[in-house]
Amino acid sequence: MKTLRFDDPALAELDRRAVPGDEVREAVAGIIDQVRSGGDEALVSLTKKFDQADLSGGLWVSEEEFEQARAAIDPRTKDAVEATLRNITFFASKSLRQDWSELNEQGAEVGERFVPFERVGCYVPGGKAPLVSTALMTAGFAGAAGVKEIMAATPCGPDGSVNPELLYALHAAGVREVLKVGGAQGVAAMALGTESVRPVQKVVGPGNRFVVEAKRQLVGAISIDLLPGPSEIMVLADETARADYVAADLLGQAEHGGDSVIGFVTTSPTLLEAVLGEVEVQAAKLSRGDYLQEVLSGGAFAILVDDLEQGVKVVNDFSPEHLSLVVADAEQWLPRILTAGAIYVGNDSPVAVGDFLAGPSHTLPTGGSGKSFSGLRADQFQRRISVVKLDKAAVAKSVEVVDEFSRIEGLDAHGASARIRVSGER
Repeated sequence: MKTLRFDDPALAELDRRAVPGDEVREAVAGIIDQVRSGGDEALVSLTKKFDQADLSGGLWVSEEEFEQARAAIDPRTKDAVEATLRNITFFASKSLRQDWSELNEQGAEVGERFVPFERVGCYVPGGKAPLVSTALMTAGFAGAAGVKEIMAATPCGPDGSVNPELLYALHAAGVREVLKVGGAQGVAAMALGTESVRPVQKVVGPGNRFVVEAKRQLVGAISIDLLPGPSEIMVLADETARADYVAADLLGQAEHGGDSVIGFVTTSPTLLEAVLGEVEVQAAKLSRGDYLQEVLSGGAFAILVDDLEQGVKVVNDFSPEHLSLVVADAEQWLPRILTAGAIYVGNDSPVAVGDFLAGPSHTLPTGGSGKSFSGLRADQFQRRISVVKLDKAAVAKSVEVVDEFSRIEGLDAHGASARIRVSGER
């Protein structure tokens, strides 16, 4: 885990922008073209190539597989899924946008309607671990927003099966169609459609850099939520933080895979040394040691800052997916954090509770994209439709301004369309 100071020139590299490399961009473009032209046959071929699975007998999870998954689930898993779905539904109910209507200055009735998408697709990663919580943190929000048709795409194992806990969670969240295809090809199938895949209107969910790039390239064919890639955490702490808690949160995100990024920013040299020691001690006891060591040697850093002003600047430049804010007077500093995907405040707010249970979606912007995107929310499954209704009095009060804009822009038919309602002039 490399250690830097605030004045280190290398710190400039942490002011990130989520821009893909040429190799990834070209590879994904080729996969999308292959799915566009080859349809189901391309999905079978690409799944064989990337996941070593033969889906020639069927691309979809069958009803029998759903039934087998339900029968195999431990009651504790069912309880956990239901608890998380209850929190998601509660949280979503607070953020869904509501229709409104008011009269403007000229007496026109103006307002907005919010209607759910009819059909959305959720991408659920499954390569390194079955991300059961991601099924809930995507499809659960779609269901809470009233989406009628929710499908999912997730990579299958070499035997063509999908993890039963994942299938149970998807079904509990309202998913009735599960495509056993992952990667950029799974995203392309949902966006473009094939012989057996009806295209969706929006694709949501996290994934590796190929999945993220596929979503980026397919904007226009579909709407997307955001660009959530490999997991990230940054901890901003002063001397009030507990070193063992900080290390535990850092390692919790590092175990997602070797491309995870973990950062620790502190004003305290003593805490920095203690956290580095705790990371080594705790990592040695955890099951995903290979991933942890890969992250610690490549995607991990610690930064010593002179004060919290500098620390906040580092955070806003980096725009972490998850931020753990463990400082005295946290409520004073919280409003100054502008770009984090999610913020966990205080020693007793483990990021894992947000990942699995709290209610907000853990599908969050990464790679610096938090400067432009927010995390997945229920209202992202709603279309916003503006509504305007005038009577003759409101048109009469509006026509003078409409005429002036028509003159300025040289669009006389615009002005005429208002005047004809007031004077009958053609």
